[in-house]
Amino acid sequence: MASTKILTFSVTKKSPELLCPAKSTPHEFKYLSDIDDQAFLRTYVTIINFYKKNPSMEGKDPVKIIREAVAKALVFYYPLAGRLREHTGRKLLVECTGQGVVFVEADADAMLQHLGVDALYPPFPNSDDLVTDVPSSLGILDDIPLMFIQVTRMKCGGFIFSNCMNHTMCDGIGISQFLSAVGELARGASAPSIRPVWDRHLLTAMEPPRVSFAHREYDASTGASSGTHAPLDQMVQRSFYFSSSQISALRRSLPPHLQRCSKFDIVAGCVWRCQTIALSPKPDEEIRFSVVMDNRNQINPPLPIGYYGNVIAFPVAVTTAGELLKKPLCYAVELVKKAKREAGTGDYLRSVAGLMVRRDRPNLTAVNTYMVSNLTHVGLKQMDVGWGTAVYSGVFKGIYWQPGNIQVAWYVGFKDGFVVPVCLPLESMKIFEKHIHVMTTTAPTTSSL
Repeated sequence: MASTKILTFSVTKKSPELLCPAKSTPHEFKYLSDIDDQAFLRTYVTIINFYKKNPSMEGKDPVKIIREAVAKALVFYYPLAGRLREHTGRKLLVECTGQGVVFVEADADAMLQHLGVDALYPPFPNSDDLVTDVPSSLGILDDIPLMFIQVTRMKCGGFIFSNCMNHTMCDGIGISQFLSAVGELARGASAPSIRPVWDRHLLTAMEPPRVSFAHREYDASTGASSGTHAPLDQMVQRSFYFSSSQISALRRSLPPHLQRCSKFDIVAGCVWRCQTIALSPKPDEEIRFSVVMDNRNQINPPLPIGYYGNVIAFPVAVTTAGELLKKPLCYAVELVKKAKREAGTGDYLRSVAGLMVRRDRPNLTAVNTYMVSNLTHVGLKQMDVGWGTAVYSGVFKGIYWQPGNIQVAWYVGFKDGFVVPVCLPLESMKIFEKHIHVMTTTAPTTSSL
C-alpha cells in the first residue's frame, strides 16, 4: 500500500530565538568520541512528533511548556547548548558556551485529522514548513547551533514538535533520551530520571589504533563519479506499508533456514532488490546494502546508563546488480543478515574508532549504497509533555540522497508491520510498485527457487 497525500495548508512562523539553559552551566571543552566525529555523521537529522488534542490540557500552551522544559533540560545536557570546534587531525570537540539552541514558535491553519491521525507516515504535506532546518551551506562548525526546535500548534488543539539535531552529538537512542528528559521536566520533575553521561573517551581509539575488521563500508576504491545516478530533480517520494500478511507471503518464498528471520530482514531484502530492479544498474555494477546498527548491547564493558553519544555502526554487504537480480529474494535476505552479523560484537565499533584515526576519518562509500535504519525500537515517541505520547514519531521526509548516490531510509513500525519510505524517479517508481505487488501477493514454494 503506497501513500499519496495532496493536502496543503499554511504555517505561520515567528522569528527564531536562541533558547539558553535555564541556569548557568560550565564553560568547558569536551572532545567527541571517534565514533561521533566521523564524516558521515557531520550533518543534521530531523525527527518530528505529532500529538493529538488532550482535553485535560485545555487552555495550556504546548509552545510555552516545551520552551521552558527544553531550557531546563539543557541545564543537564549543557553540551547541546554549545558549539562545535575542529582540532588537529579533524578531531571534533564541543565548546560548552551555553549560547543555546534555536527555538521557533509556529501555527498551522489545519487540523491534525486532515493528515490522517491513524495513518501518519511520511511524506507529509508542507513538511518543510513543519521543521526549522539548518541551511546546508552553513556546515556544522563555529557558531552554528547544535539543535533547531519548532513547535507548531494545530487548529484542533494538537501540535507538532520537530527537532533538527547535529548527528555528531547523539544517535537515535541519545536523542530519545534527551526528549524523554524534556517530557519529564515538562510534567513537573526536578531532574531527568536518567542523568546524561558524556564519557566520550570510552569510544575513543586505542593507542596505537587497532583495526580488526575489513570495514568495506569505508572502501576508498570506488569513486563517487561511478555508479548508476538517479536524476535527483525528477524524484518522487512515497511510503509503502508492509502488513503482516504481506510479510508472511514474502516469508513463504524463503528456504527453511530463513523461515525464522526477522520481519525487518525480509522487508529490507525485498525493498533493496525491487529498488535495484527499478533503477536498472549495469549487471557488473557493485551495489551495497548497509544497516544502521545500535551496538550498545555489544560493548564490553558496558557503557554507563545515560550515555547519549553515537554507538552505531554501518556494516555493509557487497554484491553486483546482476547477482542480486538473477537470484531469488533469499539471496538479498542473506546479505541483509550478513551485514548485521558483521557488527555483532563490541570489537567492531572499537575497530571503527581505530580506522577513523588511522585513515583520517574517511567517509562511507556512497556509490550504489542503500542504507536502512530501523526506528521501531528507538523510543522517539515516548516524549510526553502532558499530551501523552506521540501518535507518530520519526523522520519527516523518510529518505534522503547524499552526493555519490547513497540512499538512507528509516523504517517505521506501523500496526503489525513496517512503513517503508521510497524515493525514486517517477518511471522507476512505477516499476518498483509493480514488483512489490507481485512479490507480496504471490507465495512461491521453496522448491521453485
